[in-house]
Amino acid sequence: MAGTLFAASASTARGTSLRDEGRTRITELITAEQRRTRHERDDYQRLRREVDGISRQAGRHDARVKRAQAEADRLAARSGFGPLDGPAIRVALDDAPQPKTGELPRGVGPDDLVVHQADVQAVVNALWAGGAEGLQIMDQRLISTSAVRCVGNTLILQGVVYSPPFRITAVGDPYRLRAALDASPEISIYQKYVREYGLGYSVRTVRKARLPAYTGNVTMKHATVPDRPPAGGG
Repeated sequence: MAGTLFAASASTARGTSLRDEGRTRITELITAEQRRTRHERDDYQRLRREVDGISRQAGRHDARVKRAQAEADRLAARSGFGPLDGPAIRVALDDAPQPKTGELPRGVGPDDLVVHQADVQAVVNALWAGGAEGLQIMDQRLISTSAVRCVGNTLILQGVVYSPPFRITAVGDPYRLRAALDASPEISIYQKYVREYGLGYSVRTVRKARLPAYTGNVTMKHATVPDRPPAGGG
């Protein structure tokens, strides 16, 4: 039986490493999917510009469309669909450096040395609570439906994969934003790991930052309307 297995493995590998080939295929698959995502985003943005142009043209002849466009333009910056300028703070989170010896201290696991989804989400939540007018992670603007997801030590945001360090920029009052970060219990826990294991954490003030407009898909897949109580209460 052992001889049969060896022969089958040799025939399948044909002189190559089966393990390395599988890893290569996964890497190629990820690269291909990222390329496809970028192409689809480019197509979406092109079509969106065409739709916006048609809508603008329609607004020249329809007063209702023109009023709706004016209201949308007024809300665009705050809702994430228009660029936003102002004073800001920038937070950077990074994995801890690997020990020079290559061996982790007793009681420390690999997960203790990387930035997790909960850490990024804690910063985002604290900045919103501190009155942020707009948020950006890496090169993408966040809106109300944006979801922060991590796989291993990589961040996936709207179909794009990012590696640490993760940079989060918030436009708003820098003093209030810093106070909100300092008051966050979740960030206090993260800072313990910063001191113990060398995770990266920095906060700096930016006199003027410009957040780009959100350019992703905004189609709602699921929505519900809450039941209203009958007139007169009850």
